[in-house]
Amino acid sequence: MNFALRPPSAGSSGPGAGGGATMENLEKQLVCPVCLELFSKPVVILPCQHNLCRKCANDIFQSANPLWQSRGSSSAAYSGARFRCPSCRHEVALDRHGVYGLQRNLLVENILDIYRQQESSSRVNTKPGRRQQQLLCEEHEEEKINIYCLSCETPTCSMCKVFGKHKDCDVAPLSSVYMRQKTDLSDGIAMLENGRRRREQLVARLDVLAGVLDERKQELVGLVAGEQDDRLRRVRSLLRRHVGRLEAAAALVESALQSIEEPHMPVFIQSATAIMEKIAVMSRDSDTERPELGFEDMSHLVIDTDELADMLRNIDFSPGVRNDGDEDPEGGAEESELDLCSRF
Repeated sequence: MNFALRPPSAGSSGPGAGGGATMENLEKQLVCPVCLELFSKPVVILPCQHNLCRKCANDIFQSANPLWQSRGSSSAAYSGARFRCPSCRHEVALDRHGVYGLQRNLLVENILDIYRQQESSSRVNTKPGRRQQQLLCEEHEEEKINIYCLSCETPTCSMCKVFGKHKDCDVAPLSSVYMRQKTDLSDGIAMLENGRRRREQLVARLDVLAGVLDERKQELVGLVAGEQDDRLRRVRSLLRRHVGRLEAAAALVESALQSIEEPHMPVFIQSATAIMEKIAVMSRDSDTERPELGFEDMSHLVIDTDELADMLRNIDFSPGVRNDGDEDPEGGAEESELDLCSRF
């Protein structure tokens, strides 16, 4: 683009306008003609009195003399190599030290230090927005950027349209193009924001649906675990009862065997009578509860999720339905809000 940001000129109104122009003029004198930036130290002065950054001078010299050896070489085969000043094309002859043999311009380096210090102070002391910048044409100095070239799609100045490279192009006032593009950008931002909001709504509704499924899963798993625990408690209770009866029967058998060995008849008859009564009682209670056939079967705890899975796979947007449930008056021509629940 053929424009650049520049501070106000000397004729600008406001405090410090004259000082800003002075600093601008000083900055122009401290710009290297090669890198177009402020001089970087060390700064060397050529026999033609023009100044260069030593690095830039070395780059020019190396491009003009690619076979010249770097500083520190013991050879003097390249003594007297030459290159031309980029400002005035004056031929500069160098000794065996190359650009390192050029004299440093300490005055320019000192002025450069003062300028940078002054610029740092002015940036600290100046309030934000105090110094306004203007868009000026680089090809026509002091000409403001006030039109927009539609053919080249770039801002330019009136002089470029009349005499410059945009004289055969279609142009429009910069303000109208600015307002149009600003409107287009605002519309684009609104569209992106609308898309972001719709994505958030979609994620929120799917999260609700996932939460319902997870909650129902926990309930069903709890039902299965509860019934399983109930059956295990019943089986353990029956097992404890059977074990107790078996232990009592074993003890009764042991008593009967000992009674048979009794040599005295009265004692034998008395103990045998007691043992027979215990055997009769145990026989009456022998019909202990048993688990029914297929007690361990839990095949009835099965759910059919195929239909629900198909419904979830077929979840889609519902055109013509707004977020509040009202139908779109335009028949869904525009993008509507998400309504996932309507599919159920």
